[in-house]
Amino acid sequence: MGYVDTTGVYLGQQEQRLAASNSPAKHDTSLDKDAFLSILVAQLTHQDPLNPMEDTDMTSQLAQFSSLEQLTSINKGITTLNDTMSKNDILTAVSFIGKEVKAEGYKVSLNKGNASTIYYGFGETVSSIKMNIYDSEGAIVRTVDLGSKEAGTYQYTWDGKDENGNVLADGQYGVGILGQDLKGDYVMVQTEISGKVDGVVSENGTQFLRLEDGRFINLLNVKEVVNPDASAGDGGGTSGEGDGTSGEGDGTSGA
Repeated sequence: MGYVDTTGVYLGQQEQRLAASNSPAKHDTSLDKDAFLSILVAQLTHQDPLNPMEDTDMTSQLAQFSSLEQLTSINKGITTLNDTMSKNDILTAVSFIGKEVKAEGYKVSLNKGNASTIYYGFGETVSSIKMNIYDSEGAIVRTVDLGSKEAGTYQYTWDGKDENGNVLADGQYGVGILGQDLKGDYVMVQTEISGKVDGVVSENGTQFLRLEDGRFINLLNVKEVVNPDASAGDGGGTSGEGDGTSGEGDGTSGA
């Protein structure tokens, strides 16, 4: 008996067999413990009575089966643990909403000429510090000479202007700081940013805190958390910093 294929052509039994033989077979790419056990049972059932499987071979295969079962259980346990940890991380991140945080980062936001504060510090005296500010395409729009600094923590507030004194468009800008120690060797400087958290985003198992100005920081990079009321009137806890004060030669104000 034949049948009509999807194109409306009648196929006989011979054609059916040819069509079936040309159909790609589906094969499993992995072997679970049930399949392993089925193969082992089939092997024992069809072994040659005059040449049975050696005891050592039988023991080896059973040991392999036991190891496979244990690894499967461990894998399920790890998956469950990861799911639990991910949920706990989200709950932890949510608790940051409404709070001011300081974290490792290099992005500053500019809104109507007002830029967010950038924090930086040194473990040793540096003789020269330069700060580069980059636009979204990575081009340097401003270079600021911060002079020399003793060991300590400092803050800087950019005035939102480029090299020619023009106020730049609102948005997010990158910051990079490079210093030189007393020997003239270059020192890379870790920068920190701050802001108020208004949301949480989870991406590929990593939790990010979204700040009110649209910047994102990795939850793992948070260094300090304060209540907004507690931070009122706080100068940022920095010392020896004069870069952001009014009258500074680099044109900044209100650090």
